[in-house]
Amino acid sequence: MKKVYKAIENIYMKCVELLFRILKKDLTDKTRQTFKEFLQFGLVGVSNTIVSYALYAITLGILINAGLFPSIDYFIANVVSFLLSVLWSFYWNNKYVFKADDGEKRNIWAALFKTYCSYAFTGLILNNVLLYLWVSVLGINKMIAPIINLIINIPINFFMNKLWAFGKK
Repeated sequence: MKKVYKAIENIYMKCVELLFRILKKDLTDKTRQTFKEFLQFGLVGVSNTIVSYALYAITLGILINAGLFPSIDYFIANVVSFLLSVLWSFYWNNKYVFKADDGEKRNIWAALFKTYCSYAFTGLILNNVLLYLWVSVLGINKMIAPIINLIINIPINFFMNKLWAFGKK
């Protein structure tokens, strides 16, 4: 698995370097690190998306089969998937993406709280507003709507996590 990741990282960084050459911009070590973190965040995000969508689908299926809350079942499913998938994401981002530097003390509870706040903005507030727009206004399928939201949520989540939740003091 490590070899696959290294291959993906090498290809990705070659593309980043090529883009910077085309744009005639310097690729600093700090910028290179940010792009590397974005790739790692994206890979954690892929697993998080699968976990989140599975939780959403399972919860929605349970609510539909039980006949509970038919007009707001997709909101409830979204909240359940949010609460559990953010915990999943926090664990992996803390362990692999936004690692504490040697000797750096990180208040894990403060970082977890900030992560929930970051994801609350995109995962609950923005996501539910967009879900309402997609499902109730535009008539998009309840199972497809969360996938559309990813395009908006991923970049916002990365920068909120990098700069605030896991940011260095």
